[in-house]
Amino acid sequence: MRKATRMTRPQTNSRFQEELLRIMDRKHHWAWPSFADGTVSVEQLTRHFQQEYAVYVRDFPVMLARIHGHNPPAAVRRMLAENIYEEDTGGLSLGKSHPELFLQMMAGLGLPAKSFERITLLPAARRYRAWLDRASYHRQWIVGAAALTVFVEGSVKDRKELDEPSKPKTAEEIESIVQQHPLVRHYGLSPDSMDLIRSHQMVEAGHRHDAYKMVVSYATTRAQQQAVLSCLKTCLRLWSAYRDGVARACRLRKP
Repeated sequence: MRKATRMTRPQTNSRFQEELLRIMDRKHHWAWPSFADGTVSVEQLTRHFQQEYAVYVRDFPVMLARIHGHNPPAAVRRMLAENIYEEDTGGLSLGKSHPELFLQMMAGLGLPAKSFERITLLPAARRYRAWLDRASYHRQWIVGAAALTVFVEGSVKDRKELDEPSKPKTAEEIESIVQQHPLVRHYGLSPDSMDLIRSHQMVEAGHRHDAYKMVVSYATTRAQQQAVLSCLKTCLRLWSAYRDGVARACRLRKP
């Protein structure tokens, strides 16, 4: 009986967060450097960005709204509402939705909005998107919150961000980040097309902390923690396969 009790007792918040971070430590794909160092062509970038747009960029605020609709606690609803508001309107930054700013950035690359209207998802991309939809509709709001705010919005840099929280950036610091962006450095995009990056930098301070706090603080039972960890492991597996599929479509070979 004592053993059963220990097995069902939830992990401490710090231990649970560490389990989440161990998963996020693996959110790195071998092909990503090729998309960041200027070695791929615009045609290859197009395949990459079209899949990203259809998999999550276009509908991200909608998926967040599904989680909000499950009526989580008030503090969580507030965090989600702020995220939805920014994603869908840019009301906390530059006054345009993030999907709109994404298409603005693509136009700077020479890709008109119509290039993103009818996108055929690659098989692995379709499976990853289907999983994100399933998670966002999950009856336990915390599972969807983990999938979208921890995994989709997060990266391999999460551990560092939690250890060394980023501070609000000055306009000069943001412009420096824009100038160093791969699309500007390697593909000649005008900084005028990079408002998506500016908006991210304007609202990112504390954003990762909010995501982890939302999930860690409210996963209060062992079953909830296991559901979240299982969801993130599935996210990682399907995301890795999705990125593999994009790499193959772009004719990239694993080193």
